[in-house]
Amino acid sequence: MKNAFGLACLLVIFAALTRVLPHPSNFTAMGAMALFAGATFSHYKWKFLVPMSALFLTDLYLGLHFSILAVYACFAFTVWLGSRMKSNPGFLRLGIFAVVSSTVFFLFTNLPFWYADLSLYPLTLEGTLLSYTMAIPFYKNQLAADLIYSFSLFGIFNLVTKSSKVAIN
Repeated sequence: MKNAFGLACLLVIFAALTRVLPHPSNFTAMGAMALFAGATFSHYKWKFLVPMSALFLTDLYLGLHFSILAVYACFAFTVWLGSRMKSNPGFLRLGIFAVVSSTVFFLFTNLPFWYADLSLYPLTLEGTLLSYTMAIPFYKNQLAADLIYSFSLFGIFNLVTKSSKVAIN
């Protein structure tokens, strides 16, 4: 591989594929992909354009949904969060950022007003608590996936770029 930009793009494509291949609910590399892109791509346009394009293309394949604004806002936050660390953030920092990303996604996307058109949960305190309670299994899967895939994406990238001395554009 001549440059790290190409490797980073390949890793993003791999991450996006985890969303369309069979997987347990919410166990994909999408959150890790956003964190990785934010930390790895040097230009702000690529930090956001590459992962958001991957998210959009997989949404076109899987189908658009009512909570799309909340989901995209959370992914943009995760890209921004990733931009706050370097491409080699260290084990602890990467773990903390992955947990923060998963938790913000869980808290924000499970607010019942995103699903008001579907009437899944009443727009009350009880409805909000029920929404969060019902989403806990999805949160556990996402948290595990974000941690596993974050360490994998960053680990592969750092292993290849350090051993072959490629440069990112």
